[in-house]
Amino acid sequence: MSDLFEYTLRLGDDALIAAQRTAEWIAAAPQLEEDVALGNIGLDQLGQARSLLQYAGQVEGVGRSEDDLAYFRNERDFRNLQLCELPSGDFAHTIARLLYFATYQHLLYEELRMSSDETLAGVAGKAVKEVAYHVDHATQWVLRLGDGTEESHRRMQSGLDAMWPYTAEMFASDDLVRRLAGIAVDPSTFADEWSRRITQVIDESTCSRPESSYQHDGGRDGRHTEHLGYLLAELQHVARSHPGATW
Repeated sequence: MSDLFEYTLRLGDDALIAAQRTAEWIAAAPQLEEDVALGNIGLDQLGQARSLLQYAGQVEGVGRSEDDLAYFRNERDFRNLQLCELPSGDFAHTIARLLYFATYQHLLYEELRMSSDETLAGVAGKAVKEVAYHVDHATQWVLRLGDGTEESHRRMQSGLDAMWPYTAEMFASDDLVRRLAGIAVDPSTFADEWSRRITQVIDESTCSRPESSYQHDGGRDGRHTEHLGYLLAELQHVARSHPGATW
């Protein structure tokens, strides 16, 4: 397995699993406008996933398409962050996850635009504009809920707290990233900026920045929470029930 394939797979899996979770809110969001907004965010994430998984298949060179990579891999073959697979839960939990993840993606794609790999740079150039909207959307909801009623504040704080123990994994560096210097982005280089931006939003929302002595990891190595298996069962059901089907 080549380093470039593995790296592209990581980014593609993040976007794919995030898209699946986001799409769960369509027709279930608190208001009609939010159905549309989250639907559009999910489509953005899905578009990123398609571009990245298609490129991963090309880099791998064994004939697997973006659909093959999305629908016919098992849980241990996925390389997404555990944060992306966590259940949607309360709306405030979803917003907290979106704030954390979109801010990470925005910083990542900003740097990936400078990659010596033209395909990755091109994907990042388009995606960074989309993710800027995701960050703004999540920020506005965190402020609205955090500085709203006593109940909305409680729920927003709960969401921020619940998602926090899965954030450190986003910034873990490893030998693969270092071997791809000039192509990949080392996420540890923008961890402080992510922290600054997140803290600014949380402080303005009147919520408290979460503290956690334990942080989960393992997603990049194929070790996931129990939730990914259920998510993939739904995501892959039709394709696996009718392999080879086209329309």
